[in-house]
Amino acid sequence: MAAPICCPSIAAPKWASTAASNCRLHRRNLFTNEFNKSLSKFRLSNCTSSTKGSASTFFYHGISVRCSGTSPINPQRTWFSWKNCALCIALAATIATIQPSVTPASSFESGPVIQDLSVLISGPPIKDPKALLRYALPIDNKPIREVQKSLEDITENLKVPGARALDSVERNIRQASRIFNQSKPAILAGIAELKKDHGQELLDKITAGLQDFQKIVEARERDLVAPKQQELLDLVGGVEEDMVDGFPFEVPDEYSSKPLLKGRATVEMKVKVKDNPSLEDVIFRLVLDGYNAPVTAGNFADLVERHFYDGMEIQRADGFVVQMGDPEGPAEGFVDPSTGNVRKIPLEIMVDGDKSPIYGATLEELGRYKARTKLPFNAFGTMAMARDEFDDDSASSQIFWLLKESELTPSDANILDGRYAVFGYVTENQDYLADLKVGDVIESARVVSGIDNLANPSYKIAV
Repeated sequence: MAAPICCPSIAAPKWASTAASNCRLHRRNLFTNEFNKSLSKFRLSNCTSSTKGSASTFFYHGISVRCSGTSPINPQRTWFSWKNCALCIALAATIATIQPSVTPASSFESGPVIQDLSVLISGPPIKDPKALLRYALPIDNKPIREVQKSLEDITENLKVPGARALDSVERNIRQASRIFNQSKPAILAGIAELKKDHGQELLDKITAGLQDFQKIVEARERDLVAPKQQELLDLVGGVEEDMVDGFPFEVPDEYSSKPLLKGRATVEMKVKVKDNPSLEDVIFRLVLDGYNAPVTAGNFADLVERHFYDGMEIQRADGFVVQMGDPEGPAEGFVDPSTGNVRKIPLEIMVDGDKSPIYGATLEELGRYKARTKLPFNAFGTMAMARDEFDDDSASSQIFWLLKESELTPSDANILDGRYAVFGYVTENQDYLADLKVGDVIESARVVSGIDNLANPSYKIAV
């Protein structure tokens, strides 16, 4: 889907005209379902709609909101865009508030279009995949989070040109050091008992690292700031991981026999790039998060160790997503040789504040429009499972990586959040995802750490 054609008497903002807004990420051809099927799942109280062809017009308190774009398959054909429509409806609501005279006497009963339209325009999302993974850990230790936040804010400081940025960087380092030194006993107390020794080693390294960081800033060595910041954040992330004591919840019985990743794992995937003289091959590092998506991440880790993806080609690369995982033959997923059937996994969404994931339903279907997902579609290289649009529990082996950052909507209003199961992020070389093309080959994929966290592995069965 492409840019919106129009919103209610308001020209689309310039940034919206370049925004890709594909929100149907299901198998093979992701644009084959007709709009009128999607319309049946649209839940906005106070909205009615009429359709003509593949465009749609919504009416909010008498204001006509036309939401459509061009099809990426056939540029001559218009296509509906959920993201653009959400923005248009937000604008329509604003107009209705400012200009009540446009609302006819026969308008609908009063009430919100969405429970809180402010979710469409709230603050900027966190886009760094490593930061998202740190915040997704199931821990509750305020001091270490404050140290993390102070160090992460340095990224914004460095956007200021020249040496002036170092003044702000120095303030953040001092703040991080003060919190860390004052709260070290509370931080150590938050580390799991069996991980205390390792945690203490990391704390000692952070102490020395903060002192070195202060010297770098005092010497005005700006080029050394970002690498030292990342080094310290990696140490902080290690401390936070040591605070996780066991697996935080029980997977429902109906899924408990499937491969489950009860923790985190790292995968290295080597891709052979064709017809690109400047890039022959690239190795991506993928971090799988089983704390928030144990069934989804476990399924993928198991398939990686089965060498299922080795030799497979990239099957979609359109600037919005890179997708792969559809095997040769009529089956659109992994056929388990022990059963002869395609192994399917449920839609799995962890909501911030919940104690365990939601299975088998989208947040939209549950009416949880304001819920924030623990693993949002914020980062370039977000990893998620592809599935049939109207079958929540149809995922098997096909995955996609998002090539867009969430600059249009925050994580609690992103049109993909809560609709597809995110299970990790690409943390190294993610920028090269944009260089991949259909036909590029996955030479190999291997779990390089965390395989001990995989329960019920099936890859050990001879194939």
